[in-house]
Amino acid sequence: MKSILTVLICFSFLMFSSETFAQSHASTGASSAPVYQPFLKQLADGVSADRLETDIRILAGFENRHTLSDTTSDTKGIGAARRWIKREFEKISEECGGCLEVFYVNGTVGGENRIPEPVQIVNVVAVQRGTADPNRVVMMTGDIDSRASNVMDAETDSPGANDNASGMAGTIEAARVLSKHQFPGTIVYAGLSGEEQGLFGGEIVADYALENNWRIKAVLNNDMIGNIVGINGVINNTTARVFSEGTRPTETDREARIRRFTGGEVDSPSRNLARYIHVMGEQYIDNLDVMMIYRLDRFGRGGHHRPFNDVGLPAVRIMETNENYNWQHQDIRTENGIEYGDVIEHVDFDYAAKLTALNVVSLAGMAKAPAPPSGVEISGAVRPSTTLSWDALNPEQNPQLEGYKVYWRLTTSPVWTYGRLTGNVTEFTLENIVIDNYFFGVASVSEEGYESPIVFPGPIGSFGD
Repeated sequence: MKSILTVLICFSFLMFSSETFAQSHASTGASSAPVYQPFLKQLADGVSADRLETDIRILAGFENRHTLSDTTSDTKGIGAARRWIKREFEKISEECGGCLEVFYVNGTVGGENRIPEPVQIVNVVAVQRGTADPNRVVMMTGDIDSRASNVMDAETDSPGANDNASGMAGTIEAARVLSKHQFPGTIVYAGLSGEEQGLFGGEIVADYALENNWRIKAVLNNDMIGNIVGINGVINNTTARVFSEGTRPTETDREARIRRFTGGEVDSPSRNLARYIHVMGEQYIDNLDVMMIYRLDRFGRGGHHRPFNDVGLPAVRIMETNENYNWQHQDIRTENGIEYGDVIEHVDFDYAAKLTALNVVSLAGMAKAPAPPSGVEISGAVRPSTTLSWDALNPEQNPQLEGYKVYWRLTTSPVWTYGRLTGNVTEFTLENIVIDNYFFGVASVSEEGYESPIVFPGPIGSFGD
């Protein structure tokens, strides 16, 4: 009897403690949920699986989009593919009254293991200029090129229906949907080449962006967004993965020392970009669970977001959850009853539409919101409260600014749990919230309630100026 009584007392204590903890935070008026935006839901619903299917079939129909393939034919090879992509962006621009600037960004690469002789790497870029801050950029990318089993084989048919006609078609479809509207910030849609040969297209576009003073706040790289049948036998169309690096490769020794004593290993701008996309998926994409993967990319592998990460820019990879290695980087064939090859029959167009919609709402949300705060700092050591400060945003570049929102979460939580609006100030103190027990961040908020990605204090979490 005594043991039962002891259990009941302990259970009551735990329930009281949990309720007290919850009430203590509820009393602060803390809420982490951004304002629901019907406009974003309308954008998500505007993504067409049928249009994606048409575009994926056309891209796969170029037979071989290898970086070293034919550039002169109008029907086969990477040259035909990139010219078609450029024409599609130009058609979209015509429909929106010239709202897109469409051009090539190229560079010569040679002397590499996979590109021994000099070759022009040609990327297709479409820029939808922001109405208030045209140099603040969020970007969506897909890859133009494909490959067969032999990475140097530029002749064998390699339709690349999923890898990566799906991501390229998604980027074109995002432009179709978003170009019907105007945004304070700029949205860039890019088809990148040279991915399979060494991520050269992303490197060229990242350099171009820096040379042209683009203040890139997000790169959403889409690489394989159309397969739902995994090599492990799992069939699932309800999840997507977002890969993000933990700390930037550009981190200095000084920044590493700061991080050691203040935290931030899981709060790079890329990681908080992934959290932003996760929230967008929860709010606006029906029947889709966004898995945040705390890794730059698949184990030991790479993608076209990495060149942007390499120069310190926030970038993530969005892709399917269940890969099928028999259906990527393979010659088309059947062996021992197993089908190999990246062909159109293996693409689920409704699923590709879901992941495209995830990009669309994320791009629109960031372009609608003010810029992420800069100069975010934090103090509160050996004090009962925590104070966050930041630089005021430029009002001419951010006419939609209403104010800011401070966030905090337990250090073991993968997502931001608590948040409080501050008004249009540049400093805010969270009374009786001890700095030692939580991670903290700040987002900017528009008059309509659109929020920027959350910025972790110090150089570790900065999205730049």
